[in-house]
Amino acid sequence: MPKKRSYHSESRQAQSQETKNRILSSAKILFETKGFEKVTIEEIARKAQVSAASIYSIFQSKRGILLGLMDEALPFEQFEALVEQVKKESSARKRLAITACIARQLYDAEKSQSSFLQGASILDPVFKELEIERERRRYQRQKETVEIMAREKVFIDNLSLSKVRDVLWALTGRDLYRMLVVERGWPSDEYEKYLTELLVKVLLS
Repeated sequence: MPKKRSYHSESRQAQSQETKNRILSSAKILFETKGFEKVTIEEIARKAQVSAASIYSIFQSKRGILLGLMDEALPFEQFEALVEQVKKESSARKRLAITACIARQLYDAEKSQSSFLQGASILDPVFKELEIERERRRYQRQKETVEIMAREKVFIDNLSLSKVRDVLWALTGRDLYRMLVVERGWPSDEYEKYLTELLVKVLLS
């Protein structure tokens, strides 16, 4: 009996994930072709062949769908694996190199998967709210790494813990990637190498 329940539970989880993926895929297509503002939950439901109630149950709102698409760029498991590498690494320089790698992989994924974020739609207040929320989460996620390195006394003496966090957050942000990779055409690996060297130079003693 326990095996049977386990089988049914796994089957339901797989079905739920398949439904979620179908909704995200349908929403992405509609957002890209019509623009975020003009797409309704009902349209997404019809394209994904699910009920509007199912979409509200999973994502709560169109804003929730958008956040799901933005988070899908770099899957949580992949992100967490990289974060764990940072924690386990003993070299401060290599920790910063992995941090640069995380930024590069995240923004590369966003660049290829989130074309609907470009253009006039980016001015919508929903995008601005989500960006603020995501940046707040990114700042918090870097806290543990910075604290570990601070205990090892690897940072430049005149930098307080809060300033180290601010500098790391700022330099690994989307703006530097956008300016160098998107606007100036730098290869992503060149951006990652430069970001690593920049972090080492401004943070490590």
